[in-house]
Amino acid sequence: MSGPRLDHERLRDFAKRVFGQLSGAVTSALISLGDALGLYRALAEHGPCSSTELAAHTGTSERWVREWLYNQAAAELIETRADGRFALSPEAACVLAEETHPAFGAGMFSQLPQQLGLVSELQQSFRSGLGLRYDAFGPEGARGVERGFAPWIKNFLVPVGVAAVTGLRERLEAGAQVADVGCGAGVALLELARAFPDSEFHGYELSRHALERAARNLEEAALGNVHFHHVDEEPLPDDGRYSAILSFDCLHDMAQPGQVMAAIRRALAGDGVWWIADIKSFASFEENVAENPMAAMMYGFSVLTCMSSALSEPGGAGLGTLGFHEALARKMARDAGFTRFRRLDIEHPVNAFYEARP
Repeated sequence: MSGPRLDHERLRDFAKRVFGQLSGAVTSALISLGDALGLYRALAEHGPCSSTELAAHTGTSERWVREWLYNQAAAELIETRADGRFALSPEAACVLAEETHPAFGAGMFSQLPQQLGLVSELQQSFRSGLGLRYDAFGPEGARGVERGFAPWIKNFLVPVGVAAVTGLRERLEAGAQVADVGCGAGVALLELARAFPDSEFHGYELSRHALERAARNLEEAALGNVHFHHVDEEPLPDDGRYSAILSFDCLHDMAQPGQVMAAIRRALAGDGVWWIADIKSFASFEENVAENPMAAMMYGFSVLTCMSSALSEPGGAGLGTLGFHEALARKMARDAGFTRFRRLDIEHPVNAFYEARP
């Protein structure tokens, strides 16, 4: 019995699409290498370079650098010049080389080798239903998350974000007890602590790798009003001591987000505010695909990390990267004991921001 008749143009186009994905994966790996080896930073600092010059600037082998440059130029990430040199455009430098720029994105690639290195283990996850714990990705996983979100936090959290939460600046200036649940490496908490020295800040985190980075970041910052806690050893208190609580980019990763939200409500004062940031998403797959040009990437990250973490214990919620949409956030906040909830007017390329109040 013969199969369906093939449309050879469609077959060609589909094969091109598939190998385009492979091309992106390979180039992503080389972005990670370029970031780790300082190749982008050297191009930005020294201007157009030949492969020999770039290798000399970075202490690397010319032949390897040459092939890396060919990949990056073929992918149209770097520019080629008539004299055979290679250069970053000003825009490319912002995204790939300038770590303090709000548009910096190369940090997100630094955890890619660890993520892809665990793909074989995820085969068992597909069979058992259980994902990998957050720390499965090692120290570089925590570093990648920190570098991915730090540019926006360092540029906009205090001047833009705090202003959008009604009454928060006044509380912080007067002196308040503040918690960050899922604080990661502490970047947001340290920015707030610098800006509001009369307030006291406590970070709660499950990842030991992230807490190790938080401890180093705190030592470098030399701030006395910040404290970090591992939630297994020092859980969130239930005495309503905190005037404000943050949870940024973590609820969709949690195995038991409902329980955490209830704990946040118990830790929050009756007149306090819970400030939430999580990935922009919609209630259906169709809406996510239609509205989010990065939907395929987001669902991919979900399988590799976010949903995997959220299914890392039996009965895990498994929300995943695009699973914590606004309607669900409202419902879960209400179930946890919050009576007021609103979306904040904060522009961000990836996240939506909310505030919830008792």
